[in-house]
Amino acid sequence: MRKTRILLMLTLAALALLPKVVLAHAGEDENVVDATGFHIDSVELSLPVITVLGAIDAINPCVIGVLLLLLTILVKTGKKKAVLRNGMAYTAGVYITYLVGGLTLLGTFNAVREITVISQMFYLVIGVFVLLAGTLEVKDFFWYGRGWSLAIPKRFIKTVENQASHSTSILSAAFFGFIVTLIELPCTGAPYLAILALMSQKGMGYITAMPLLLFYNLVFVLPLLVIIGLAYYGVSLKKFKSWKQEKRGLMRLGIGMTLWFVGVWILSTLYPDFLLPMIYGLLGLLALMGLAKYVFRI
Repeated sequence: MRKTRILLMLTLAALALLPKVVLAHAGEDENVVDATGFHIDSVELSLPVITVLGAIDAINPCVIGVLLLLLTILVKTGKKKAVLRNGMAYTAGVYITYLVGGLTLLGTFNAVREITVISQMFYLVIGVFVLLAGTLEVKDFFWYGRGWSLAIPKRFIKTVENQASHSTSILSAAFFGFIVTLIELPCTGAPYLAILALMSQKGMGYITAMPLLLFYNLVFVLPLLVIIGLAYYGVSLKKFKSWKQEKRGLMRLGIGMTLWFVGVWILSTLYPDFLLPMIYGLLGLLALMGLAKYVFRI
């Protein structure tokens, strides 16, 4: 019942905002505006937007899970300095890998953007991918673990866990951060991919994008730093694990709806006239999932 109320509130809030959006047919450039003259193209990649997407991306069960495993092993040894040292090494591996990966992808996106023939199709594919990723995340709110989900393969996770339990050096911790992030990026890095696509659409180069990417990645690793601090000061990690397990459905819903918003944002810059159909379609899909889960008990 609690999930039903949350779903109903989100749907009603979205429906309440829809009447404010209309299509402007005056002039040669048809942009989507509301009664105040707001243009969807005027939305900027501001720090609040970067912060929200970075926080959504930070809710990463695999990256956090491997860190929890490493810290749990070190806590049992009673070596507090090792907890801090290895935890920071792991976080540095994650941060550097994610940053370098982002810069590499941004360069690729910008190179494609220069090729007019394929640039529009490229951003169309990115937008559709982000919407599909959001749909899978929303699906996990209703049916967690059923069907296909955005997650690193369990076989790989078990391999990393086995290796982590037998090696607790600083270099090993940094390597685990590197390899987990490298595998995670194409599997669950849809928010990052969306940010990079939006940066490319805005014409941002390395110099312009670097401060935003540095900040985004800082937000991304912030939960890791909090967990390291808690472990260092003796706070039980079992409570955090239990909380993460209990709230995983709601976290998936938040991630999914944010990805829907970003996907619609990307696609509406290409096809403004499809903004309302996309919003209605996604709300309809959300309603169908709710009916299937809570009415038909599927």
